[in-house]
Amino acid sequence: MTDDLTAVAHFLFEAGTLKNARRTGWWMAGVRDPESVAEHSWRTSLIASVIAKLEGADPARAAFLAVWHDSQESRTGDVNHLGKKYAPSADARAVTADQTAGMPELLATTVRELVDEYEAKSTPESICARDADKLECLLQGIEYKAQGYESAQRWIDNSRKRLTTPTAVRLADELLSQGTLDWLHRAMGERQA
Repeated sequence: MTDDLTAVAHFLFEAGTLKNARRTGWWMAGVRDPESVAEHSWRTSLIASVIAKLEGADPARAAFLAVWHDSQESRTGDVNHLGKKYAPSADARAVTADQTAGMPELLATTVRELVDEYEAKSTPESICARDADKLECLLQGIEYKAQGYESAQRWIDNSRKRLTTPTAVRLADELLSQGTLDWLHRAMGERQA
């Protein structure tokens, strides 16, 4: 490859900061050490592939969109909904353009197009990826509530209301009907009470 990969290397270090960037909305629910943006993005990508496959969309594309959906937060931080009331969100497209400046054009164009597609909500895959973002928040809320953070119910309810695909709605209802360790009991062959 003849392209200079310096900007790509810089971005990979930058993306690593998302492993330490906490999702700040959870602090309002009393969660002392909430998940990181990177943890959220990983599970969002997994969920996006599931929703897309069940919706008849391209699961790889939906997961690809979800991987990049919060990448801008390495520069902007995770601004929760209350914070957005006072400081409008940065334009994800503009941040991405800055992040990809100097990268090989093929890569930069691909990333910019992904972010644009996600923000435009213009394809079945972007809709699935956006639902995955909300469903991951709902799922994380269920887990935090099970740990004793009762205020997480607000995030569960708000996320559930914002789902649009039939698969995401059905999956949310299924998640809400289970305990967070039901999967373990089943894997261990235990009877559930």
